[in-house]
Amino acid sequence: MNVTIYHNPGCGTSRNTLAAIRAAGIEPQIVEYLKTPPDRAVLADLIARAGLSVREAMRDKGDLYVELGLADTTLSDAQLLDAMEAHPELMNRPFVVTPRGVRLCRPAERLNEILP
Repeated sequence: MNVTIYHNPGCGTSRNTLAAIRAAGIEPQIVEYLKTPPDRAVLADLIARAGLSVREAMRDKGDLYVELGLADTTLSDAQLLDAMEAHPELMNRPFVVTPRGVRLCRPAERLNEILP
């Protein structure tokens, strides 16, 4: 099975999700998105396929979210995507892609929805 995880090794939920994929007998393609962030089109596609709004896919914890004023509800999806593209650490994680769909696996148990 072809599985991709957009992974942050510094995140416990991301590590747990990766471990669960491997426990299912699958070695996924690992994209460390802080080192090799998805481009805007891929990011927008992941969010849409996961059934999320751009705001739901954004990490709202941390200083950067506050510094950039991203809590402002008048910001458009395009403006939020601009921020996520410029600062990949604003992307919530981990996104997992399988032939059965895309999920933001937060909590990690959401993975069960898209694994066989």
